[in-house]
Amino acid sequence: MCGIVGYIGHREAQSIVLNSLARLEYRGYDSCGIAILGSDIKVYKDVGRVQQLRRVLPPNGGSIGLGHTRWATHGKPSQTNAHPHTDCRGKIAVVHNGVIDNFQSLREQLTREGHLFRSETDTEVIPHLVEKYYQGDLEKAVKRALLDIRGSYAIIVLCADSDQLVVAKNESPVVIGIGDKENFIASDVPALLEYTDRVIHLEDQDVALVTRDGIRITNNGKQIPVKEHRIPWSIEEAQKAGYEHFMLKEIHEQPKVIDNTLMGYISAIEPDIGLGIDLRADDILILACGTSYHAGLVGKHVIEELARIPVRVEVASEFNYNHTALGRTRVIAITQSGETADTLMGLKKAKSLGSKTLVITNVVGSSAARLADEVLYTRAGPEISVAATKSFLAQLAILYLIALSLARIEGRCRASLIEGLRQLPAKVQQILDREEAIAECAKYLAGFENAFFVARGLNLPVALEGALKLKEISYIHAEGYPAGELKHGPFALLTSNTPVIAITPRDDTFETLLANIKEIKARESPVIALAAEGDQEIEKYVDQVIEVPSVDRLFSPVVNSVALQLLAYFTAKERGCPIDTPRNLAKSVTVK
Repeated sequence: MCGIVGYIGHREAQSIVLNSLARLEYRGYDSCGIAILGSDIKVYKDVGRVQQLRRVLPPNGGSIGLGHTRWATHGKPSQTNAHPHTDCRGKIAVVHNGVIDNFQSLREQLTREGHLFRSETDTEVIPHLVEKYYQGDLEKAVKRALLDIRGSYAIIVLCADSDQLVVAKNESPVVIGIGDKENFIASDVPALLEYTDRVIHLEDQDVALVTRDGIRITNNGKQIPVKEHRIPWSIEEAQKAGYEHFMLKEIHEQPKVIDNTLMGYISAIEPDIGLGIDLRADDILILACGTSYHAGLVGKHVIEELARIPVRVEVASEFNYNHTALGRTRVIAITQSGETADTLMGLKKAKSLGSKTLVITNVVGSSAARLADEVLYTRAGPEISVAATKSFLAQLAILYLIALSLARIEGRCRASLIEGLRQLPAKVQQILDREEAIAECAKYLAGFENAFFVARGLNLPVALEGALKLKEISYIHAEGYPAGELKHGPFALLTSNTPVIAITPRDDTFETLLANIKEIKARESPVIALAAEGDQEIEKYVDQVIEVPSVDRLFSPVVNSVALQLLAYFTAKERGCPIDTPRNLAKSVTVK
């Protein structure tokens, strides 16, 4: 979850480390710190954001450094618990993303040996272990220390006596950026985009020795060839471009994102889809977490309807504790970052059970992309806001492509659906052009502390996603429910202070949804309806209507999702919430 960075080169490290850290704050932002090597190691850290730390730092001309922005796992946010952590003498400094499972026993052992601990963190055992084994060779000391450690980690280690950095990885992401007589290290590529587009992705158990002039990678004692990749994003894509928040920018990028995602797979001339992989399967299992899980639920509906192939969707963190045989089941894992720990764990389990695996991800060269048998990229570009928006729509686009490809194999694909898919960017733009009306509705919603989102069938996952967005960034308690389930308990919570957002497409669920809305209104709850433009019937039964463009019924989750993203955004803005960095959350969930 945390963000780590490192630099070694010919420039002043402090500004590079701080700039890179600022681009990683979506991974954690409760505290931060840096360590710069000059004549000795200087460590500066505190609670708060990188910009706050930048304002109080003294100049430092050192050309080697590392930094950390934290999402707390062990110990509350504090100056003491912030990274980097050092050994007792301040000769070894470490930044770490991950969780050391056996830190308590290591801490007790090291304490008996005379090591003094200052923090509550699991990370602090690492510099003490490195110091314990250091005899003039930093790389060797780190490798020996790692033999004592159980858990997940991406670490960068700096030594006052060594003109180098050592990087190690296990189950937590880290990339090395290649420069000219300089090299960069980071948890994720946005931190590097200002300086290089050439990166190396480390694998589990890799240890990299990084100097100004080169990179040497070993794994279990064997030297590994360096494989360089180009980052397909620009620095401009990772900036706000005049928008007040990254989230609003990313919502507005969605027409382009859908178009970019489809463009690689749909013929510009013929109504034909070419994914380049064999999708045939007796049944499908989709694994995902959070917003990606909701995308998977939409995919289940569409694939089952169009291709008549059974699909089940499981939260990856729970699948890992199920005891089920898979065999010929095709497993599709969905992860924006390609580094989600629970999804990676589920992917490994599926492969061990003999299933063919496919990953839908946004990040070229990510752990999931390298692990799976096949990969489909969403081409959403960097997503900086913690709340996922454009990556969700890009995932939906890929899932529609999969469904239509499978339907074609089964002889059920209609050319009109492919054309409808092509029209989605324009339909989404229509919603963005009407965002002021949604902002007005958000002013009303912002006055409440609890809300329900209801739908049926294909749009139930959209209700779940809408509730997630609202609670993530506005701090309004929100729950998504099947409309027919409210009467089985949640009706007890309905009052005039409990608004209900109802998704009411003109499909086979419409009449039943109207009946549910009448039941809700009988409990005096205000109702906001999402409805297709021109639907005059729904206005008779609800308090407010948010209009969305008319689309084929199967594509209604796309337009409804965009409307709910804007509703959540403007509600959070009205309440004065930190939209891009909501409390307690981080973008890439790399802990289990």
